[in-house]
Amino acid sequence: MVHALGEIRRVLSPNGALVDLRPLLNRWPVEVSWSNGFDEVGRATDLIEPLADDAAANAAMAELSSSGALSCEGEEEFSLFYYWDTPKEMETYISENWSDVIAIEDPVWVNLRTSWASAGADARVRLRMKMLIACYREQNPGQSS
Repeated sequence: MVHALGEIRRVLSPNGALVDLRPLLNRWPVEVSWSNGFDEVGRATDLIEPLADDAAANAAMAELSSSGALSCEGEEEFSLFYYWDTPKEMETYISENWSDVIAIEDPVWVNLRTSWASAGADARVRLRMKMLIACYREQNPGQSS
C-alpha cells in the first residue's frame, strides 16, 4: 500500500484529489429484509489477514497525512448493502467471492434461513458492509517531496 500511495502521489495532477473508497471489516450484519422492515440474524466473522490489510491501509493513509504530504479534506463511513433472493444464493456468492475475507458461522446461517422462511414473500437476504470514503489532496501541489 505504501508503494502504491507513493506512485499515486507521483502521478497526481496539481490540485488533483485522491479518493480512498473501500470496505472496512466490522463484523458486517447479516439480515433478512422486506418491504417495511428487517431482522438482523447475526454477524459475519472477519478473517485475520484482511483485518491486518485494513490496519495497514489505515496506517499508510495516516502516515501520509501526518507527514504533511496529503491532507484529508473529509472522511465518511456509510453502509453498502449486498442483496440476494435466497440464503442459498448468498452462501454460494460468499463461498465463491469472499471466503478469504469473511466467514458466516453455522448458527448465523440457521438463523438466516429461519427468519427468511418466516418472512413475507418479498423477503430478501442481505449483508450490510461498512464502507469508507475519504478525499485527500496534496499539501503543496506541484512540489516534489
